[in-house]
Amino acid sequence: MTAESDKAPLVRGDGSALWKQIADTLKHEISDAVYSAAGGRLPTERELTERFNVNRHTVRRALASLAETGLIRSEQGRGVFVNAELVEYPLGRRVRFTESLMAQDRTPIGQITSIAAGRQPSDVTNALQITPNANVWRVDRLAAAEDWPIAIAAHYFSKARFPKLNLCFDGHASITKALELLGVTDYERRETRIYARPATIDEAQILSLPRGRPILVTEGVNVDHSGSVVEFSVACFAADRVQLLA
Repeated sequence: MTAESDKAPLVRGDGSALWKQIADTLKHEISDAVYSAAGGRLPTERELTERFNVNRHTVRRALASLAETGLIRSEQGRGVFVNAELVEYPLGRRVRFTESLMAQDRTPIGQITSIAAGRQPSDVTNALQITPNANVWRVDRLAAAEDWPIAIAAHYFSKARFPKLNLCFDGHASITKALELLGVTDYERRETRIYARPATIDEAQILSLPRGRPILVTEGVNVDHSGSVVEFSVACFAADRVQLLA
């Protein structure tokens, strides 16, 4: 696609810094979706230097100014990308990913990546309030807004309480729908812990993040109307794509 500024070369000698003109041009093009939607890749430094007929230092200064405003981000070895508008994710008593995104006119996409039963570490069984050697369902889920991955989560459930949980995800990836099929018509968040850490290699690959980029981690315990624990979850969010609202 030909950008509009190809038809309007830089103005030289009028006191306006070239890097500032380049930054303004790219900012307008991002606003006009020249580089597709959020997450689109900008031209390379070499392509920009040739397009504007300037040196790389000037291009780098222009890109640095846009990165400082949060409009773009640079990923080593991959290029420069338009930052996605932050997704707001409330962490109130009723935490529902699909409902939260739909309320923001976003298209939620969920995918169950694995379901397996077995023993889990003590922090999981303690959170579920079951014996240490009890079997536990682990449901791994990928959540995205449009085509942009937002979070990966591990959801844990007592197999003794939900022996047929694995059969309840036919054609959908909704935890809420699966629990409804098992008689849990509603549940709410009893507690949430939030912390940050660098993404692992696997997490970075799934979330399309540079290695070592920070992620936000939430650990949550959900209970039914009687106060019995239904679920323990650990969710990893791409920190530059989501704003957690507590």
